[in-house]
Amino acid sequence: MSEASALGGDFVGAAREALRAGTPEAIVRAVLTSAVRPYAARVEATGAYPAPVDMREVMPTDIVVIASEMLRAADLNLFDLAMWYRRAR
Repeated sequence: MSEASALGGDFVGAAREALRAGTPEAIVRAVLTSAVRPYAARVEATGAYPAPVDMREVMPTDIVVIASEMLRAADLNLFDLAMWYRRAR
């Protein structure tokens, strides 16, 4: 097993435990903060847009909830999003 796979497994276990305990906030913030920059850097460097989530594991509502809150956290609005969404890949 690769180091990345082992770390991913550790995270998955910690995330599931946080959900069971009703305390997911800290782990969610840490993971999203850690995941956003490398994903964006890879997109910028390669021009490839791999799926950022496994849609077998999340619902469309989950995506809308987190995207909305990420926009609010960055003080962005739907106009800002629309400009980036229309950006050529």
